[in-house]
Amino acid sequence: MRRFAIIGHRAVTDPGFSLNDMPGSAGRMDVLCRCVNASFFLSHDLRRDVECYLILKDGMETTILFKGETVRSLNPDERSAGALIKKALAKTCGSEFVESSPGVFIRRGGLDRLLSEFSFAILDESGADIRGMDNLPENLLLSDHQNFTEAEEELIAPLPRVSVGPLVLHADHTITVYQNEVDRRGV
Repeated sequence: MRRFAIIGHRAVTDPGFSLNDMPGSAGRMDVLCRCVNASFFLSHDLRRDVECYLILKDGMETTILFKGETVRSLNPDERSAGALIKKALAKTCGSEFVESSPGVFIRRGGLDRLLSEFSFAILDESGADIRGMDNLPENLLLSDHQNFTEAEEELIAPLPRVSVGPLVLHADHTITVYQNEVDRRGV
């Protein structure tokens, strides 16, 4: 199972955002929606062996999980992913995941909890180039359009850092390049 976790620093945890204004009213939820799509979509198919965790930080820290093996109603556009996120945020939840729609789950809690459950490598342009690695990490953590905060950097300091190349890419493009490397290796 391959896992991607993306921190949405300004992503709202209130379902009242407009699907017509995800960059504004939803705190750059559009970035997270593109990451969801990059995690799963192939031409005319989905990657079933992927999980995508969105850590929303603007409000009560919340994690939304998309599971490739069971997700339904996800189409390759931002609005589709945004609608599933909006539906998840409207669901009452606690500290354990509850399903809001097929293959989409929500719980309260964020990065520290996720790091206690899985070991991650950090996608960072200053990390070791994945093309020179014998074994690629299965679980990757990245930030949205903002850098990790000081508190996040403290949490992730001991984790290995990997890079997909020498230039800074958008978060969703980074996931796509990583997926391509995995595909090339037949992993």
